[in-house]
Amino acid sequence: MTDPRQRAWIEVDSAAIETNTSILKGLIAENCLFMAVVKADGYGHGATNVAHAALRGGAQYLGIATLQEGLELRKSGLTCPVLVLGNLTKAEELKICLEWNLTPTISSIKEAIICEEIAEKSKLRYPIHLKVDTGMTRLGCDLDEALNLINQIDDLKHVILKGVYSHLALADQKSSTATYKQKKKFDDLIRSLKTQNKSFCYHIANSAATLIDDTLHYDMVRVGLAIYGYSPIKDLQNHLNLKPALTVKARVTLIRKVPNGVGVSYGHSFITKRTSRLAVVAIGYADGINRALSGKISPLINGRSIPQVGAITMDQLVMDVTDHPEVQVGNVVTLLGADGNNCITPQQWCHWSGSIPWEVLCGFKDRLPRIVI
Repeated sequence: MTDPRQRAWIEVDSAAIETNTSILKGLIAENCLFMAVVKADGYGHGATNVAHAALRGGAQYLGIATLQEGLELRKSGLTCPVLVLGNLTKAEELKICLEWNLTPTISSIKEAIICEEIAEKSKLRYPIHLKVDTGMTRLGCDLDEALNLINQIDDLKHVILKGVYSHLALADQKSSTATYKQKKKFDDLIRSLKTQNKSFCYHIANSAATLIDDTLHYDMVRVGLAIYGYSPIKDLQNHLNLKPALTVKARVTLIRKVPNGVGVSYGHSFITKRTSRLAVVAIGYADGINRALSGKISPLINGRSIPQVGAITMDQLVMDVTDHPEVQVGNVVTLLGADGNNCITPQQWCHWSGSIPWEVLCGFKDRLPRIVI
């Protein structure tokens, strides 16, 4: 077996995820459930590791996007409630959900009837959640169909509607009126259901909504980005004491000395202006280092920012270490996360590349080993 730190790797601080979850759980009422969203391989951190850490921190529910993600959690020994946030439409998928005690999300009566048929044959009760579209215009039933759909589901003998939820489109914009328009629609639906003596687990809050307004918490919050140590709302980052859990590192594999006027990497977008000492680092866009960052980032070596130059390639990038004669082959380069007193954040990457923190974190490829520290 090769050393996972031989080339490039990701370090994940599970204690940070546990602590972040505990901090965030302290922001909600005791009777409000906390769902840790661990889809997309735990936002690139490793779903199973994140799930265990979040549960230690006080999470009671887990949220995933695909059936395979749910199976991975169950096969790791986790028995807590798991909600599949993506739409499952095939009978085979929904049958597996029931067999593995995963709760599916439905958006129409068609999936509810499939669940009823599966449960009847299995002689089991099938818990589900219904998603209602209040303004995201993505998954979920139309709002004006929700009451009728809920009544139809209630008539099914083997299906139990456990939760009704929606998703906010602009919660990370603190002053957005759209969020409160969605909230009003959700409140009106809840009020109508309560007049019929119907009570479910209602939830709408993502990380941003969890942080900005406790009236958006309802019976459960679904927290993703924040458990990994990042606030989706910029001016709250320093007030929450959240600790980033992920660090991306790679090694210097070659030092080259080149004269003035030499083009570096594909396209020669960078040409040396002096005799230069260049360090080749074994990581590239095939690992998740966005090519749009070329010439804009300054990774850290021993806590010092050193400019990256030329185009980032599939497996390599180049740094100008002319002013850093101490840098040698084998040195560790930090591309994201903390090194000494300096730290590079996903938000900084976003500023340089036009991305968003969610995309940055989810973009790291499987060939980067995840090392839990």
